[in-house]
Amino acid sequence: MPESRSRTSRVSMTKKERTTVDKTETMPAMGREMPSFAGAFRGMLNLRRLATLLVIPAMVAGCSMPRGAALQQEVLRGADDPALGVQVFEVTRASIDILRDWPLGDAEQRNNWTTASAAPTARIIRAGDLMSISIWDSQPDSLLTTAEQRMVTMNEVPVSASGRVFVPYVGELRVAGMSTEMARRTIQQEMLSIVPDGQVQLSVTPGAGNTIDVVTGVARPGRLQLPEISPTVLSVIAEAGGISPTLRNPLVRLNRAGVAYTVPAQELFANPAYDIQMRGGDRILVEEDQRSYIMLGASGVQDVVYFEREHVTVLDAISNNGGLAQARANLQGVLVLREYPASVVRPDGPYPREEEVVFTFDLTSADGLFAADRFNVHSGDVILATESALPLIAQVMGVMRNAGQTVRGFSN
Repeated sequence: MPESRSRTSRVSMTKKERTTVDKTETMPAMGREMPSFAGAFRGMLNLRRLATLLVIPAMVAGCSMPRGAALQQEVLRGADDPALGVQVFEVTRASIDILRDWPLGDAEQRNNWTTASAAPTARIIRAGDLMSISIWDSQPDSLLTTAEQRMVTMNEVPVSASGRVFVPYVGELRVAGMSTEMARRTIQQEMLSIVPDGQVQLSVTPGAGNTIDVVTGVARPGRLQLPEISPTVLSVIAEAGGISPTLRNPLVRLNRAGVAYTVPAQELFANPAYDIQMRGGDRILVEEDQRSYIMLGASGVQDVVYFEREHVTVLDAISNNGGLAQARANLQGVLVLREYPASVVRPDGPYPREEEVVFTFDLTSADGLFAADRFNVHSGDVILATESALPLIAQVMGVMRNAGQTVRGFSN
C-alpha cells in the first residue's frame, strides 16, 4: 500500500514538481562521476605538455644536427651585401669563356721556359778556364822553336778574371766569350809578326765557370764539366741519372745568369723545342710539385690534396678523392672558394670584383657538368661539397618519431 500510494502521489504531481524531483534524484550520481572525468582531462593536458617539452627540443636539435659541412644557403648568406666583400660567380659553359681572361689566383710561375736555338752552340771560354797553347814554326831562326824542336807548348795558361790570357811576344789577349776555334785564330793572327809561318793549336780545360751543377731531384746530383759542344738539358739530366721516380709531378728549374726558368717535366719531355742547350754556370733543380688544394664537406676525402698532374679540374678533384657522399651531398651546391691578390681586383673588365670569390656549380645538369670539367683548380683553392637539407629533415623526423613513442609510453 505505501508503494502504491507513492506512485499515486507522484502521478498527481504537476509537471514542474516532477522535473524538480528528477533533478534531485540524479544529482548524487553526477557528483560521483565528476572527479573521474576531471582527472582524465588533467592527464591529457599533462601528456600534451610533456609532448611539447619533448618535441620542441627535438626540433631545435634538428637545426644543429651533427654534420660534415654547411648548407649552401648558409655559406652564401649575405654574399650579396657589398660590405661582406665576397663575390659569388655561377660557373656555366657560357661563363667559362669569361673566366679564361681572368688573372691566375696563384702567383707561382709554372712555365716561363726559353726555346732551343736552331743549331748547336760551342762552349765559350770563361774566366778560370785553363788553355794549352801549342805553336808550330818551321823557320830555322824562329824566336820560339829550335832546330831540334819545331813546336813549343804552353800548358795550363789560366784565363784571368778579366777574361785575358798572356801569350809571349804578343802580350795579353782577351779570349773570354770566344769559342776555342775563334780564340785559336785570334792568337795565330796576333803572332804573324813573330812567326809568319807559325801554326797554333789550342785546347781548353773548363774551369769552374764552365761547369753545370745538377743540384737536386736526380739520381746522381753533382757538377758536370761542360764539353766542347754544349749538351742539352735532357742530356745533362740523363747524365745525372735521370729524374727521381718518387717525385710528384716534377718541375724542372733552370737558374741562369740571375734568371729562373721553369717548366713541368712532362712538358719538357713532350716539346723538343724546350730541350735547350746548357751554358757554363747553369744550375738545374728538379723539384716536386708543392701545389695543393683542400677538399671539404660531403666528399669522400676531407684533406689537403697535392696536384698529381699539371692541370686538375673540379670534376677531376671530386673523382680522384672518392666522389661526393651519396646520402649527404647537395649536387647543386658544389663550391670553390678562391682568394685573388688585391692587385688584380677591378670594378669592371675581365677581373674579379672582390679578393674573395665563391664559384658555384650545379652538377645536376649537363651544362654544370661540362663547366666543372673545364674549370681548372688553382693552388690554394678550397672545394666544398655542401650538405643537402633532406638528410637533416630525415634526422629531425626521426627525433620527433622517437619523442612520440616516448609520449605514448608515458600515456600507457
